[in-house]
Amino acid sequence: MPTASWPKVLPPLTPEQQQRNNEFMRLWHEELAGRSRYGLVERFNHTFPVRHSPPGFRTSLEIGAGLGEHLAYEQLTAEQEANYWCNEYRENMAAEIRARFPRVRTVVGDCQQRMDFPDGFFDRILAVHVLEHLPDLPACLRELHRLVNKSAGRLLVVIPTEGSPAYGLARKLSAERLWYRHFTAPYVEFYGREHINLVPEILAELEPLFTIEHRSCFPLPFLPFVFCNLCIGYVLKPRA
Repeated sequence: MPTASWPKVLPPLTPEQQQRNNEFMRLWHEELAGRSRYGLVERFNHTFPVRHSPPGFRTSLEIGAGLGEHLAYEQLTAEQEANYWCNEYRENMAAEIRARFPRVRTVVGDCQQRMDFPDGFFDRILAVHVLEHLPDLPACLRELHRLVNKSAGRLLVVIPTEGSPAYGLARKLSAERLWYRHFTAPYVEFYGREHINLVPEILAELEPLFTIEHRSCFPLPFLPFVFCNLCIGYVLKPRA
């Protein structure tokens, strides 16, 4: 793959397209949370960070928190809950997190820019199906590296195998169908500007800042290849 040029430039949206984009993102997160047929993949997406969290963690940052779906999989103490920050880019989705999970802290902002936390503040940072969306992925990863505790902290990532035959088929049978149930505009209007980073690009940008401590593929962990899996989870240790 050629070296990516960052930040990637996306075509501007009209106000109507932006509204449709925001609405579909909310609909898709609601679909994932409410449909049992996605249960296996969603269980992997959200239990992977829980199972591999550093022991005794106190502070957490979840970027791209959506509607707060991940919080349903956590078993937090009162202290861990009070020190859990959800970062979400869209205000309409952040409002739903605040309504559903009032005891965690929800902030609206762009994870590709500097966030208002001190260096090394977080014991764990979660990015569940987020890194593939970011036009300025290197800027986000530099900020996450700044924020994670360098001794015991971990970055916990789950990404889709975008571009693989398995993922392409799954998308056709799921998100694309949902889009056309609600909109007549071409699905590429949404999809063409969402999953813009592929697995090799993401790994290339992670490598200077983090080391891979553990990797797991779904649904075929015994075949750790991109083409036949849907998602990959990584436990990443920050480099000094």
